[in-house]
Amino acid sequence: MIVNLQSDGWEIIYHRAHALLAAQIAGHWDFNKQVYRLYETIAAIAHHDHLEKEWEEDQLTDAGAPLDFTLEKESPLEKLRQHADEALYQGRWVAMLISMHLCFLNQAKAEEDPEMADFLKDQRQRQAQWQAELEVDPAEAEAAYTFMRWCDRLSLILSQRQVPVGGRKLEITNGPNGQTYSIYQLDSGDLAVTPWPFSCDKFTVKVDACYLSQLQFDSNDELRQALGEAPRKTISWVLSQPDDEKS
Repeated sequence: MIVNLQSDGWEIIYHRAHALLAAQIAGHWDFNKQVYRLYETIAAIAHHDHLEKEWEEDQLTDAGAPLDFTLEKESPLEKLRQHADEALYQGRWVAMLISMHLCFLNQAKAEEDPEMADFLKDQRQRQAQWQAELEVDPAEAEAAYTFMRWCDRLSLILSQRQVPVGGRKLEITNGPNGQTYSIYQLDSGDLAVTPWPFSCDKFTVKVDACYLSQLQFDSNDELRQALGEAPRKTISWVLSQPDDEKS
């Protein structure tokens, strides 16, 4: 889960909610130039974090605070395999993208962990098989995954409240066309992405968040109960095309 410290407690955004936010972002992309099996790709984006089950795992720091995902322990290989296998129930394209995501997240561990290296090798073989069966060029598959990662990154920037104040720009990541994109806040309070990659000049995306006033917890059960009873609010962001990019 994504944990943001506030003056009166914690703001909690579940990873599945963050993935849905990423899918909302994807749905507004300008697909006039290239469509990466649009609906299947958005489905993969919406489900890519179903590996995370915050209600089942240890979610406390040593100090008893809610555990942000950046501090979580590595997922066991069996859990990664299960996530990759279950993705196939939605189809080979979805499974391919989620498999590519698992490889991207865990590639640095392969040098020190032979089991991880074997897992990644198997996943890449599966990806190649699915691409051949679907008659998809590897470059097209890579572009689709880059798009997925771009949407995921922008969703995390929003969910972690990382957009700088004062109009300063923050780089998102490269898009599927190799273009580098940045996000910043306009004087109006709306957020702008440059260069503007979306199909409309203004839209709103939203995510649900839970709010905890208790700062420390004695057990995971206590935290889970508090989260179940916590008030929920909708966070929304308006993304607007910069005036200097409007035709």
